[in-house]
Amino acid sequence: MQDLQLSVIGAGQMGAGFVVHFRSADLPVTLIDHRQSNLDDARSRIRETVRFLNDRGMMEASPEVVLDGVTFTLDAPEGVAESEIVLETVAEDLETKREVFETVAAAAPSNAILATNTSGIPITEIAAGFPFADRVVGCHWLFPPYLLPTVEVIRGESTSEETVDRLAAFVEAVGRKPIIVHRDVPGFVWNRVQFAVLRECAHIVEEGVASVEDVNTAIRDGYARRTAVIGPFETVDIAGLELFKTVGDDLIPELSNAETVSDLFDDYLAEGRGGVEKGAGFFSYNESPEDVQRQRDDRLIEVARALEEDG
Repeated sequence: MQDLQLSVIGAGQMGAGFVVHFRSADLPVTLIDHRQSNLDDARSRIRETVRFLNDRGMMEASPEVVLDGVTFTLDAPEGVAESEIVLETVAEDLETKREVFETVAAAAPSNAILATNTSGIPITEIAAGFPFADRVVGCHWLFPPYLLPTVEVIRGESTSEETVDRLAAFVEAVGRKPIIVHRDVPGFVWNRVQFAVLRECAHIVEEGVASVEDVNTAIRDGYARRTAVIGPFETVDIAGLELFKTVGDDLIPELSNAETVSDLFDDYLAEGRGGVEKGAGFFSYNESPEDVQRQRDDRLIEVARALEEDG
């Protein structure tokens, strides 16, 4: 593994997070971006994240050791020239991703895996018409990648079996659990489930059934706490398929079937409530975005440790 050549394209939060995780697996990483300021920001973000993980006993290597194994470059062709795996995490835009792959495919080795961290753009569309389409594959990580264990490996219509197998083996080798997505549908698995839950949560609030605060609490402290240890199909097995079928037949017709995002989003956006960076979204925030993310990461670490102790 230490001999594997790996390049990450895109030095935003996800790209920096990839570097932290791959370096924790002792892999050298080349981080590529088109702006020097983005690379500089990534260097600072990597250093801060490693210090955070050091302080919580989640990582032994110092920021200096981690950064010593990272090559920062603006030259994409040179940065991928010897890479066995190229993982892009640029803007969530089809043409941008296609341009990236067209550029790097000509410079990378002929057998390099060309992986995209898209969260919803069909892999087939990204690879369409490329002579190297068999090597284009989805590799969707949840954020933050240095704390969350599952990775979606998505097969496009032209993706070869060998590419899927090689990428899944790599994901396992860096301590993550590959989830194989056999059909290239928008949103794959994670985002389809996430947005289905979000749609119903917003619907409940819009219908005056419960407040934003209480729905958020119900999911965070109830549903999510249970799903941290048992999945939905296991839950059905424990309660019994007949019971769930009976309840579902009555309940499913009552659930939201909206085809667009809830009007709540437009209402809040019109008020300037764009999220943590704006100081308010569905909730109000006095902390910086970095502090809010660190609080989330602390909770994720607590959950991970509890699950590890429980076996």
